[in-house]
Formats: sequence, structure tokens, C-alpha cells
Amino acid sequence: MINFKPRRVNFEDKRTPVMFNDEIDELAHSVIKDYRPELLKEPGKIDVEHFLEHYLGAEVQFHDIYNEDPSKPIRALTAFTKGGVKVFDRENNRISIINVQARTVILDNEVMEPGKEGVALFSGCHEGGHLNMHWDVYVDKRGVPYEKTENGEAAVICCRRSNIECVNFSYKERTLSDWQEHQADYYASALTMPNITFRPFVMQFLRENGIYKGHIRIGRSSDLDILADELLPDYISETYGVSKRAARIKLRKCDFVSEININDIQV
Repeated sequence: MINFKPRRVNFEDKRTPVMFNDEIDELAHSVIKDYRPELLKEPGKIDVEHFLEHYLGAEVQFHDIYNEDPSKPIRALTAFTKGGVKVFDRENNRISIINVQARTVILDNEVMEPGKEGVALFSGCHEGGHLNMHWDVYVDKRGVPYEKTENGEAAVICCRRSNIECVNFSYKERTLSDWQEHQADYYASALTMPNITFRPFVMQFLRENGIYKGHIRIGRSSDLDILADELLPDYISETYGVSKRAARIKLRKCDFVSEININDIQV
């Protein structure tokens, strides 16, 4: 396993990594090269459970994660220490405490429903990003959490739906938690759709469909809109195993697709 050590840390807590996106791309590339180097040669899907368990040394579990705020559902969490985690026991209609070990990743049952395989893949890789990059943020060298927990609870990071497959990340008024979630989400994108295969894969698709500039501005043509937001994301989803939403976000971050600016419209 690639042991990550940040080059820079945030001045506030001296633990949260400060990383540019290209540095996360570099880390993800190194991880794939160490884990499954063939994925750097041909586009393919990561077996997220195998990656978490056999490469990152995590234990993967599936539960209805208890959430005090139903309006902000939790998709997944990572436990950095052993202890109790709240889940909802549907059979008995009550909140229960389960005991987990350190390096446990819990995926909420909602993301494991049929048809959500891409969401499950991305959510698991997002948690892998926390394990790979943020272990030292939460526990010291002895495995003791920096922040005290109560009543035997495990030290965990909970990732909500808004944190995973995230569209917008504001660089203003950001918190340390915001930075960590952005890093984990970008890591998941870089891991599941590595640039070394993703860029030529998309370029070939565009050329085969008569797009030679390598970029589509949507909002001008319904045919181009369908190509950019439906057909191409479908093709990426089928090949890499991610959701269409994750594919659309990656296409925009790589500048393959952008929305037309109203100022560009000639009257």
C-alpha cells in the first residue's frame, strides 16, 4: 500500500493536508499502479470492496447509518478507532449501537440498492480517500483520536450525500472538513477515472462523433446536449462503473464539457 505523507499541512490544525488537484491525481495514479497497474493501460472498473479490504486493509460493512438530520442523509462513514457507531435497526424499529474496529468503512444500505452500483463504487472510493489521506488527521501514532469521543464511540468521519459526487466546491469560507471532503471526492474521481486512460478515452469518443476540438459547449444544440450529457456519460458509466453524475462532473472538471455563457449568445 502507498503510505501517503502530505508535503504541506493546514496551519489551523497542522494535520489536514494541503493539496492541489494535480497532486491528488498523482497520488491516485501511484495507488492504481501499486494496486492494479493494468487499469493505467486500459479503461476498467475497480472492485471497490476488494480495494478497500485487500489494499487499504479496511473492513467493509453495510447498515442503515443513523442520522440525526434526515434532510442531510449520510451515504458512508469511516471509523478511525474501534468503538460504537449508531445505526438504525429496521427490524426492531430502533436505534442500535454496533461495535466496529478501526479502519471500518460502512456504506449505507441506500447506496447498495439495485441500480446504484455507480454510487456505491464512488462512495466506497471516497471513503478510501479518507483512509489513504486523512488517517493522521484523526488519530496519532498510537491510534488515539485527537478529538475526544463520548460513551465509547468510535472516532468517525460521516460523509453526506452532498459530500460525495460533489458538483460545487467553494474556495471561499471553507472549513477543514470541507477541504477533507473535497480531497476525498476528487481522489475517488481520480481513482475510478484516471486521467491517463480517461482523457484519450473521451477524445476518441468525441472524434468518432465528429467533435475534433475536444470540447463541447452545451446549450446551443439539442444533439450536442444529448451527446455531452447523456450518450457520453452513459459510455463512461458502462466502462468505468461510475454513475452518470460522476461522469458528468469529471467531464466538466477536465474541460471536455461546459455550459454556454449567456454573453456568448449573439442576438
